[in-house]
Amino acid sequence: MPSYLTPGIYMEEVDRGTKPIEAVGTAVAAFIGYTEKASTSKNGEVISLVGSPTLVTNWSQYVNSFGGFIDGAYLPDSVYGYFANGGSVCYIVSLRTLGAAVGDDAKSAKASLTDGKKALLNVQAKEGGPLGNDIEVETKADAPAEGAKTATTFTLNVKVNGDVKESYKGLTTDKGDNNVETVLKQSQLISVSIASGTKGAIVPADGSVALAGGAIETKAITIKDYQGDINARTGLAGLEPMDDVTMIIAPDLMSSYEAGEIDMKGVQAVQQALIDYCELIRYCFAILDSPPGMMPQEIKEWRNTVNYDTTRAALYYPWIEIADQTGSNGTTRLVPPSGHIAGVYARVDGTRGVHKAPANEIIRTCLGLEVQVTKGEQSLLNPIGVNCIRSFPGRGIRIWGARTLSSDASWRYIPVRRLFNMIEESIERGTQWVVFEPNDQFLWGRVRRDVGAFLKMVWGSGALFGAAPSDAFYVKCDAETNPPELRDLGQLVVEIGISPVKPAEFVIFRISQWSPSAE
Repeated sequence: MPSYLTPGIYMEEVDRGTKPIEAVGTAVAAFIGYTEKASTSKNGEVISLVGSPTLVTNWSQYVNSFGGFIDGAYLPDSVYGYFANGGSVCYIVSLRTLGAAVGDDAKSAKASLTDGKKALLNVQAKEGGPLGNDIEVETKADAPAEGAKTATTFTLNVKVNGDVKESYKGLTTDKGDNNVETVLKQSQLISVSIASGTKGAIVPADGSVALAGGAIETKAITIKDYQGDINARTGLAGLEPMDDVTMIIAPDLMSSYEAGEIDMKGVQAVQQALIDYCELIRYCFAILDSPPGMMPQEIKEWRNTVNYDTTRAALYYPWIEIADQTGSNGTTRLVPPSGHIAGVYARVDGTRGVHKAPANEIIRTCLGLEVQVTKGEQSLLNPIGVNCIRSFPGRGIRIWGARTLSSDASWRYIPVRRLFNMIEESIERGTQWVVFEPNDQFLWGRVRRDVGAFLKMVWGSGALFGAAPSDAFYVKCDAETNPPELRDLGQLVVEIGISPVKPAEFVIFRISQWSPSAE
């Protein structure tokens, strides 16, 4: 209590108001897999992003850091599908780059520029890998200064696949602000060094030189790469500090399988690692892909073999057909559906709410399916937690399942699990102020009021079943839940019960003949 020693007026601010609980976000995905490149530039230096979770909020931002579509990687297609279907925020964890890289495993493309007789400038791609082989350097002498017979400066253009990406004018091999080595430090693509023995202002011969020799020495990806290292903040472990991640997708697990780097047991091991991570973090949900090239009966047998049992993951079948934007293998290609599915999750969360099942929803950019699943075949897959994607005449290609991989009927549906994730995490974050407060009736009342107000808002959004709030939830925090023995242990116990809405998975119309009775 404050001390009052001098007569007068004293103003005190007393915290007796509500502390509203805000609903946390539910649609932030983390993608783990392969990319064309993984780097960012800072002060002219290229920094590797391999293994490190990197925030991306749109496709253009992804391309700047991780490149575009490339053969041998499904992650770019998955991220593109995520944004196309309604996703807006995600993290990218690149385990391997296939086009450009920074580090010991990457060989940079190189070339030499001559003055017509001897080497004058040594040029090297800032990022190693085969993408550097697409770079071409063009030089052209500038007009001689007034009164001079020959040029002392030149223009250097950096081209990628024939298009000029960077242009530098007034360069010289002499000392000064226009020194070619100094100016080209700002280049995002190449670095330039003056060959030894070059003195004074010498202009390279006009013409173009293509860089060559760029390559990446790839190594097999293992389960340890997916698990990562918490100290190095890589892989799954690197996502632990990112407490806003709610979905995890690993589309290039199937790239490893198709390339023969891992077998079917390896696929199971990685998917189990994703599930274990979600169980550990609690508020995360794994979206799993089925293996490629399997018919419904084979998927049923595989599902029974892997025998996953978790409330925090869902499995989707079959693969989807999309436009081939790598430009090398025809007009379409088959890809795992997980990235597109995550986008649908985000779209439904934004338009309807996390309590709405992400099913009976169209998959945007999807042109076809690897397998046309029939109603009879789905009757075998749905009970074991395999969510089918089906094509319906006149209704497009839709997700036609909303089940988790749990054997517990209480947690059978995806929206129930994700709704509880949202409610639990929101209450956990919104009640941090309670810790170390005096554990008495006043605190109990404030907790009941704040949690009750939050759940009433959730009920008002249609996420809880009940005609009135009292039918949909209850919050109990009183002397009964907090007896002296618990208070002596420093514990405050709040009991919450909620009644979630569940999807109408089976809609049954009972029709019979009826004849009105004669009056």
